[in-house]
Amino acid sequence: MENVKNLLDKIYGEQTGSLALDRIRPIIEKYPAQNRKGDSYFSQEDVVLITYGDSLNKEGQAPLATLHAFANQYLEGAISNIHFLPFFPYSSDDGFSVMDFFQIDPALGTWQEVASIGLDFELMFDYVVNHFSSKGQWFQNYLKGQSGFEEFAIEMDPAIDLAMVTRPRALPLLSEYKKSDGKTVHLWTTFSADQIDFNFKSLDVLAKMTDVLLFYAEQGATILRLDAIAFLWKEIGTNCIHLPQTHDMVKLFRAVLDLVAPDVIILTETNVPHDENISYFGDGHDEAQMVYNFTLPPLLFHTFVTEDARILSEWAKGLNLASKDNTFFNFTASHDGIGVRPLEGILEPGEIERLAGIVKSNGGQVSYKRNPDGSDSPYELNITFVDAILGDSTSRRAEKFLATQSVQYALPGVPATYIHSLLGSRNWLEGVRQTGRARTINREKLQVEKLIAELKNPDSFRARVFFPYLDLIKTRKKQPAFHPNADFEILDVDPRVFGIKRNSQDQTIVALTNISSKPVSVSLSASVSSGQSTDLISGETVDTASFNLNPYQYMWLTELV
Repeated sequence: MENVKNLLDKIYGEQTGSLALDRIRPIIEKYPAQNRKGDSYFSQEDVVLITYGDSLNKEGQAPLATLHAFANQYLEGAISNIHFLPFFPYSSDDGFSVMDFFQIDPALGTWQEVASIGLDFELMFDYVVNHFSSKGQWFQNYLKGQSGFEEFAIEMDPAIDLAMVTRPRALPLLSEYKKSDGKTVHLWTTFSADQIDFNFKSLDVLAKMTDVLLFYAEQGATILRLDAIAFLWKEIGTNCIHLPQTHDMVKLFRAVLDLVAPDVIILTETNVPHDENISYFGDGHDEAQMVYNFTLPPLLFHTFVTEDARILSEWAKGLNLASKDNTFFNFTASHDGIGVRPLEGILEPGEIERLAGIVKSNGGQVSYKRNPDGSDSPYELNITFVDAILGDSTSRRAEKFLATQSVQYALPGVPATYIHSLLGSRNWLEGVRQTGRARTINREKLQVEKLIAELKNPDSFRARVFFPYLDLIKTRKKQPAFHPNADFEILDVDPRVFGIKRNSQDQTIVALTNISSKPVSVSLSASVSSGQSTDLISGETVDTASFNLNPYQYMWLTELV
C-alpha cells in the first residue's frame, strides 16, 4: 500500500493524497488478494483474438454464447485469449460510450456467459477510463448535482484558449449541457458530445474507477486495455496528452492491481508516434506491461504497397526492450481503422497521402484530426486490412494478405488478430451506408451459420484465409524462439524480403517473407551458417545457401546447421 500512497501524494499533493488513500483503501481491501502464478507475464503460446461481443450471431442465442461455441469448435489450440471490445450497455461509438461499467449489455449476454468463456480462454476487457456516456446514470447524477457526482465532468469556460490541446477528432472539444438547476455548462468531450471526459481530479471519480478496475479483475480479466489513456489528465496551457499525471495514473492502476491481482496485465492504447507510445512502459516495471505496436499496421501496409521492406526493417531494429516485464501487443487490424499518426517522422506526408488514396480508391474512407492551427490531417484509414493490402476489391489473393500476418507473427511481442482478419472479411460498405460512420466498414455482424458454410467451402476466400492462418498460429505457439521477449536480429537479405532471426536458449528461427509480387532468390550464407534447414510452414527441407521465395511466400526456417 506504500507505493499506492506515494503515487496518490504525487498526483494530488500530500493533503488530498491522504484523503484519496482513505477513499480507495476500503475499495482495494474488499477484493480478495491473489498471488502471482509465475515469474513471467508472457509466453509464446499467447495469442489474442480481438472481437465485439456480437461479431457472430445466431437466432435465438446470446451472441456471447454463439462466439463461445464457434471458438470452442474452431479456435481451440490457436487462440489463448479473447479480447472483448466494450460489451457494456452503451449509447454510441459501438460500445465506447459506456452507460454502466458494471453490467453486460443484455443484447449480448450475461456475466455468466463471460465466466463460461473464461473457463476455456483467458479474457481481455476494455477499461474505458477516459470518458463515460451522457445517457448513463452517472451523468444524470452529475446534471442533478447529486452528492458524489458534482465534479464528475470537467466544466470549462468556452472563452479559454484551448488551441494547444491535442485533438484526435475534427469535432468541437467542448459540448454544451444544461444542469437540472438551469445552469448551462460547457464540458470537455475529447471524442464526441456523447462521451463525457472524466474529471480525475475528483476523488469521487478516482474511487468509482478504482472499483471498476478491480471489478474487471474479479470477473476474470487477465489483460485490461486502457482505452484512450493518453488523454486522461487535463491541464490548461498544455497539450493535454501524455501529461506526467497521466503516467502517474497508469502507475497507480498498476500498483493497485499488484496488490489485488498481480497477474493482470495493463495494455495501454495510445495511437501516437512510436517514442510516445513506448513511454507507457515507464521504467520497465512500474507502468504498462504491454503497449500497442501502433506503427506496425500502417508501416506494413506501406511496405506491401511499395514492395520494399527497407523502412520496415530499419524501424523493426528498434523493437528491443530493456525489461522482461514488457512486450509489444502486435496487431495489424482492429475495430478501428489503420492509424497513420505513428508514421510521423518515418514517412513523408506525401507517402501517407498515397496510402490514403489507395484506401479511397478501394471503397474506404479517411478520418481526420483537428490540428492546433485549425487545419485537418489524416488520422485513420477506414478499411479492412484485407482490402488495404489487396488494394482491389475484386482480388482474391489470400496469400498476399497472409504474408502480412507472417511478418506480424514473427516479430517480438504478443500477437493479436482481429476476428475479421482471421475470417478474411472484406469491406462492409452496406454497413457504412446504414450507419453513416466510416469505422463501420470493419465491424460487420456475421450470421454464424452462413459463416460456417463459407468456411466449409475450400474455394471460398474466407476458407483460404482462415485455415492457413490457423495453421500459422498453431505452428508459432510451439516455437520457443517466438517467445515475446526472445532475442531478435533484423536480417539484410533483399529489399523485397523482410527477414528476422529469433533466438531462444533452445531454438533459432529465421523468418522470411517475400513482400513483393515477384520471385526472389535468397541466400542466407551471410546471415547464418549455410546448410540444410526445415521450413516450419511447409515442412520442406531448404538449402539455405540458395533458394527461392515465390511472390508473397513466407518461410520459418529452423534447425540450421
